[in-house]
Amino acid sequence: MKTVSDWIHSCSKEQSTTYKEWFNSADSDGDGRISGNDATTFFSLSNLSRSQLKQVWAIADAKRQGFLGFQEFVIAMQLVALAQAGYDINSDIFNAEIDKENIKSPVMEGLDALIAKTKSLHSQPDASGTAQPQLLSLNSWAAPKSAKKLSLSAVTSIIDGLKRLYMEKLKPLEVTYQFNDFVSPLLTNSDFDAKPMVMLLGQYSTGKTTFIKHLLRCDYPGAHIGPEPTTDRFVVVMSGPDERSIPGNTIAVDADMPFSGLTTFGGSFLSKFQCSQLPHPLLDEITFVDTPGVLSGEKQRTQRSYDFTGVISWFAAKCDLILLLFDPHKLDISDEFKRVIGALHGHDDKIRVVLNKADQIDTQQLMRVYGALMWSLGKVLNTPEVMRVYIGSSLKRNRMISLQIW
Repeated sequence: MKTVSDWIHSCSKEQSTTYKEWFNSADSDGDGRISGNDATTFFSLSNLSRSQLKQVWAIADAKRQGFLGFQEFVIAMQLVALAQAGYDINSDIFNAEIDKENIKSPVMEGLDALIAKTKSLHSQPDASGTAQPQLLSLNSWAAPKSAKKLSLSAVTSIIDGLKRLYMEKLKPLEVTYQFNDFVSPLLTNSDFDAKPMVMLLGQYSTGKTTFIKHLLRCDYPGAHIGPEPTTDRFVVVMSGPDERSIPGNTIAVDADMPFSGLTTFGGSFLSKFQCSQLPHPLLDEITFVDTPGVLSGEKQRTQRSYDFTGVISWFAAKCDLILLLFDPHKLDISDEFKRVIGALHGHDDKIRVVLNKADQIDTQQLMRVYGALMWSLGKVLNTPEVMRVYIGSSLKRNRMISLQIW
């Protein structure tokens, strides 16, 4: 019996040669690294589930580089073989004992066709009938003839390029002028790797949590719905290997998550912050931020033990889309709601207004409510254009239509 760690690092020369051929086939741009679409296309040939492949990638890319070199690729293929043999791929897999005689090479459906296609693309016959190598690079059409082959440290993706630009050009300036002390913290790898975020804001019982549940078509950990204020904390709903809730103190110090800046709001806020994870195809693309309902009245405002508008402002800078949800029966904008909208200043292009629960009123009332909402918003949103209001309901009609001012 051998441990998985010993087995992986004792790869035979014959296996290495095979994996090298596979690696070259998967590396379409020939830069010595596999990332992005190349990785997705190649590893899908294994017919493993999405959650299994995510675990394989996370373990193989232990340095969080965002790509796989040849050595990491070999580890990934060995893990694929284990997964196909029925082993559970997790962070403790290296310590598990296995019978290597029962572990076969990974089975990749359609690999022979991919290898043949790659060879045909990399070589084409000239006029004399001999094959001439052809460099396949995304930028080869624009590169000068004297350009040298890109090194292994070259950019292979947009995210990779942004990281390099930030680390080499912008970060030194931010440190020099103390930008992180006065405006926002320095960016980390997790900020670049994070998925687009959508934040939902509104008074209590406007359907924020129901809106998320409708899009996911399932419950998620920490989702509470009712006529009274039920969501009393900030809940980040994101993709994960299984359904679980993670407390705010934990995710704020997790280097793989982009929430380290929230530690500045103190323990009082972190106790009202949590992360809900579950495997879901939609969450593989975006992350939702559910927020506590905005209340009215001096009593509710003084009960908050943390800087509510400050937290909203922090999330507004991070989020790519901000949904303001309104209830047809609660169109009044309280003082706290005004401050919340004020905290969104500078992010007006991200704001979308949603008049939710529209199925509760008839068409004539809807037009009256729409006019009242536009009047209220005109007082707090400093924009010369009329906001587009999206009208619909995630409760019954399962659809949302767009209504513009006539």
